[in-house]
Amino acid sequence: MITATICEIIHDGKLLLQRKASGRFGEGKWNGPGGKVNPGETPMDGVIREVKEETGLTIHDPELLGNIDFYFGEKEKPDWTTYIFRVTQFTGELTPNEEGELRWFKKEDIPYGEMWADDIHWLPSLLEGRRVTGTFWFDEEGEELIRHELKVE
Repeated sequence: MITATICEIIHDGKLLLQRKASGRFGEGKWNGPGGKVNPGETPMDGVIREVKEETGLTIHDPELLGNIDFYFGEKEKPDWTTYIFRVTQFTGELTPNEEGELRWFKKEDIPYGEMWADDIHWLPSLLEGRRVTGTFWFDEEGEELIRHELKVE
């Protein structure tokens, strides 16, 4: 099982998303910056490191608002467990890199049709500051969302 993070960075009413580059996991899809947590690293440390690597930004006071397990195919344990953070304060300048294109989106312009199929179910609540806990089952290729369970507080 892979432990990972996603960071939803909000500034001036806009959300920062990254379109994953060709050859990367999730290639072509828009997603919040983040990635795998290294051995011995906490999800908090991982999200701070990953955001810095992928965007050039140093995030401050990340708020853990979600935990989602992802299955790709039918199996007993999830393939990924993902900690989702929301951030409104950061320093630095956006620095594009090989991970993919970075772009700010107004909340009404978030490209859900070009994102993972689960995002439409939990991201709007998380952007409102609500906590989300869920499990999402995809087909083995990760293209089709088969079913999901979601709790929003």
